[in-house]
Amino acid sequence: MTMTLLVFFEVVLRYGFSTGLTWGQEGTLYLSAWFVLFGVSYGLKVGAHIAVDFFVRLLPPLAQRLLSLVAVTLALVYCGLFIYGGWIYLAKMQKIGIELEDIPVPTWVADGILVVGFGMLSVRLLILFWKIARGETTGFGHHDEAEDSLELAAAIRNQVSQKQAGQHQAGQNQVAGQGA
Repeated sequence: MTMTLLVFFEVVLRYGFSTGLTWGQEGTLYLSAWFVLFGVSYGLKVGAHIAVDFFVRLLPPLAQRLLSLVAVTLALVYCGLFIYGGWIYLAKMQKIGIELEDIPVPTWVADGILVVGFGMLSVRLLILFWKIARGETTGFGHHDEAEDSLELAAAIRNQVSQKQAGQHQAGQNQVAGQGA
């Protein structure tokens, strides 16, 4: 929400008053980076990532689990490389002492989400690995967008039907009250 308000305020200033915030663009960039890298681990927790698993689902559960373990292992290696590279980068930025261009914040602090975000994702991946290894799940949890849409459409139809039934009943009660 902060990022949205910042962009809105920046647009109003730019197009309404021909001015702007000197730090607005940089602030938005870093807020979005933090938002995305926090969101990745949360998305894994709630199963919000897109899964391309049509062929994997055709396999027996044991094969699904084995492929999922390979996928999680590869994702952990990727996270490990990012954490390692991010740590080296942050150490160099801290040593040099560079600040962001428009915001008086050390670069290593603003870019710290590299290690934090991929660290959180690694924890989520380790939890998933453990659940797959124990047989609690066969793979990455995810939502089926088509199924979710059908459920939402059915819920909306039910609400409309209930509202119409309530209006019909109220109309009958009103007619019955006038006839008496």
